[in-house]
Amino acid sequence: MSTSAPTNQENRPKSGTANSDGKNIVYSTKNLNLWYGNNQALKEINLDIKENEVTAIIGPSGCGKSTYIKTLNRMIELVPGVRTSGEILYRGRNILDKSYRVEELRTKVGMVFQKPNPFPKSIFENVVYGPRIHGIRDRKILDQIAEKSLRGAALWDEVKDRLNQNAFGLSGGQQQRLCIARCMAIEPDVILMDEPTSALDPISTLKVEELLQVLKKDYSIIIVTHNMQQAARISDKTAFFLNGEVVEFAKTTKMFSNPDDKRTEEYITGRFG
Repeated sequence: MSTSAPTNQENRPKSGTANSDGKNIVYSTKNLNLWYGNNQALKEINLDIKENEVTAIIGPSGCGKSTYIKTLNRMIELVPGVRTSGEILYRGRNILDKSYRVEELRTKVGMVFQKPNPFPKSIFENVVYGPRIHGIRDRKILDQIAEKSLRGAALWDEVKDRLNQNAFGLSGGQQQRLCIARCMAIEPDVILMDEPTSALDPISTLKVEELLQVLKKDYSIIIVTHNMQQAARISDKTAFFLNGEVVEFAKTTKMFSNPDDKRTEEYITGRFG
């Protein structure tokens, strides 16, 4: 990591196959299978996810959505008995290859969880935790990183006068935006989000959704959501998972207006799930 404040795109990898619209493919999942013991949770997943887009993953509970997103930064390896086959290419490199250091991957791929999980530290120390881990000690640089990240998460004006107060004093919506700022502070390339607004009130949810539309200019965002209206509002592409398989993957406007598969239409219209 550079010893300067975040500069968004500056130091990010840009390798990858360019698509017809000129956008590079960030993640290419090829014939991915995953088992928890003898139970197969993912079946022959093939997805190409482009940069600077919001990609929504939808589907009923237990369909493999969260499992899939956790494979993208190899968090799934923390679960005992998990095994996989196939490939997950991040910027052209197979992250499942044992030579790919997980620490390297997670500096490029950040994660925001379902429930806000600030550390029991000050607001400031939460944001600069990652940069400190990467060796940055200069207070001026840390101050710059904190302000830029909090501004990027649309939180700076709300917390600038209490940066030294405990993060647990923030509201739930503010804590979630703080976690987004903490993720941004390490200058990731991709932000993974696993139902990031499910524990938030409608006003906080709206703030996070508005934030995502700004962030996609600089980041590639992959979000798991149970909320069909949210997926329709915020995403460029949507993948519909069912029983561990991808039923359909298309532009969100098409999927929600004219899906190719009857099962997609039945799920989106609430006939099951």
